[in-house]
Amino acid sequence: MIRSGVLPDRISRRQALQRSGLGMSWLACASMLSESSASDGEAGNHHQATADRVLFLFMDGGPSQVDTFDPKPQLKEYDGKPFPASIDATQFDQNGKCFASPFRFQKYGDSGLEISELFPHLSKYADDLCVIRSMKSEFAEHSQACMYLHTGFAAQGRPSMGAWLGYGLGTENKQLPSYVVVHGGLLPIGGPENFSSAFLPAVYSGSIFDSFSGGELVRNITPGVDVGSQRELLNYLNREDQRFLSQQPAQSREFQMIESAIKSYETAGKMQTSVPELADFSGESAELLGRYGVTSKDPLTAQYAKECVLARRLLERGVRYVEVTCVKGVRFIAPWDDHDNLEGGHRRNASVVDQPIAALLGDLKDRGLLERTLVVFAGEFGRTPFAQGGKGRDHNPQGFSIWLAGGGVRGGMAYGATDAFGYRAVENVVSMHDLHATILHALGIDHERLTYRWGGRDFRLTDVHGRVVREVLKQV
Repeated sequence: MIRSGVLPDRISRRQALQRSGLGMSWLACASMLSESSASDGEAGNHHQATADRVLFLFMDGGPSQVDTFDPKPQLKEYDGKPFPASIDATQFDQNGKCFASPFRFQKYGDSGLEISELFPHLSKYADDLCVIRSMKSEFAEHSQACMYLHTGFAAQGRPSMGAWLGYGLGTENKQLPSYVVVHGGLLPIGGPENFSSAFLPAVYSGSIFDSFSGGELVRNITPGVDVGSQRELLNYLNREDQRFLSQQPAQSREFQMIESAIKSYETAGKMQTSVPELADFSGESAELLGRYGVTSKDPLTAQYAKECVLARRLLERGVRYVEVTCVKGVRFIAPWDDHDNLEGGHRRNASVVDQPIAALLGDLKDRGLLERTLVVFAGEFGRTPFAQGGKGRDHNPQGFSIWLAGGGVRGGMAYGATDAFGYRAVENVVSMHDLHATILHALGIDHERLTYRWGGRDFRLTDVHGRVVREVLKQV
């Protein structure tokens, strides 16, 4: 431990970190060093935005489209019979016969949007949902598909969509990062790289708020040492950073990295002063918390409900992009990945998320936030309409469903279609790049103009692909 008055003047920054033994919590005092902030984005709006922020509800593992939002009556006619069309290679190559959905579908709202019985609470908001039934991914393996959904690329090394939005627009709140991941105990396969800023400045990486482990709602923001010790160490680090910075050309990679690191320290420090209030639910009414399911007897529902309340509080405080991950406890990983017992697994997963998500949508509407918040509900792929083994379903990237709400999206509609069995997207196919382009468009960003030069070329979230799906937007 470095003690007051004995901090040497000639040790390296790395040595200071190694000797301090303070762990990562020391970063959070850095706001004492500077009042500057990375609150302003690099690009700004290219056109009028219909949304100011994004809420991404990640359904880790891949929900089945034919059991949730894409009813296929013809599957009942073929139930238990050989699948009558060609089958692409599947993850486990244990392809069984046609497997009709065990769940009933019903029309809801003025729109008559069909939704599975799995979502009795969410179905009340049918007229706010835009279900895209023609999503298509390029990858049938979890890690590649998760990275593709989050970053537009199947391997590590590209910035997450949330990082791109932070880079483009910044945050509306200088006390909080532009991109927050509300972590429910399970990271997507591929790990934190799904939330990375990669070659973008580090300040735009997703900040993971651990709402699962420990007693505090966001335990990993809690400082590990007293403020005085943090201040002394970080004053020293700031001097070293500024000295190093002064020796570098202003546009050099080294300058940018150190400048970004300093901004990250500052944001971390400001979070320590703002997060305690953020995570304090005492001001929320008992009725509202009950509506979310915070008081549920089911601990998994209660946990996911807390994540949703925290997400709303982040959004209303100006965080640009909030992702809510699934809860640990249904499966050891990828909760919706039901290869063996789809009916039991999907019922359990839906019971955990249905009430909290419906309450979150209602709460956003009541507060006037939904109109400017683009909500995205998506897994990394769908599942096969034929069985894997007996009563499970394998991975299916060929056609699956997601839904959008708020943020200038047309509600009460289904867009695109899969074939009669729900296997392949065949009408108005939407690629992952199309989805990303559409999200950026709603935020006022032209996906072809939001670029970053790295390694001698200009990169963008959509690479050289992507079209805006204007048909799902109120304002095109």
